[in-house]
Amino acid sequence: MGTEKAHPGEPRLPAAVGVMVAIGLYAVLPSALQIGPRFVIPGLELLLFIPLVLANPRRMSRENSFLRRLSIGLVLLIALSNTTALVLLIHSLVAGDTTAGGQLLAAAGQLWLTNVLVFALAYWELDRGGPVTRVRVSRPGLPDADFRFPQDEDHDAIGEVAARSSEKSGWTPGFVDYLYVSVTNSSAFSPTDTMPLTVRAKLLMAVESVSALMTSVLVVSFAVGLLQH
Repeated sequence: MGTEKAHPGEPRLPAAVGVMVAIGLYAVLPSALQIGPRFVIPGLELLLFIPLVLANPRRMSRENSFLRRLSIGLVLLIALSNTTALVLLIHSLVAGDTTAGGQLLAAAGQLWLTNVLVFALAYWELDRGGPVTRVRVSRPGLPDADFRFPQDEDHDAIGEVAARSSEKSGWTPGFVDYLYVSVTNSSAFSPTDTMPLTVRAKLLMAVESVSALMTSVLVVSFAVGLLQH
């Protein structure tokens, strides 16, 4: 086991903003794409999120098994609600519901963005033991990595690049790094500069790519259909 290292912890704000945006995007979806009354799911998500913020209001420095389960449960709830909304959206698009064409296209954009956020949160929560473990545990005691970032292998590059490498600076990925991975995976439908290493990381990236591709193809087809009417 690695020893704990002195680190103030990753800032809470970036991930907190991601969670709040995902909750807000779901709350303003058309009612036909939501599960139950409009504010039930967002309310449940907020109930899960509040104790996580209270435990680590400014920096990710405290963790126990309860907080870990709560955090992963929040990501799963956001993912489940967004996936259900995506299925309902695909049904509406395939059924050719042109009466709310503009509304459905806007909803597709909301779901795509929520998809990006939820997978970024999943990568952030899972890789190398999660945000608290990544910054509090010294190498080589860190859990195995799910992703290989460029910084993990830049130690033998030219000086100004090597200085930012994991080996020489102690760099560890934060939420914005995982958000970038999620954005590029949803846009290019494949990894770009960050490679998945584990089976779960590969499966997550595959699911994200397929869902983003399906949404894009159906939205383009639906938009073309609207123009032809």
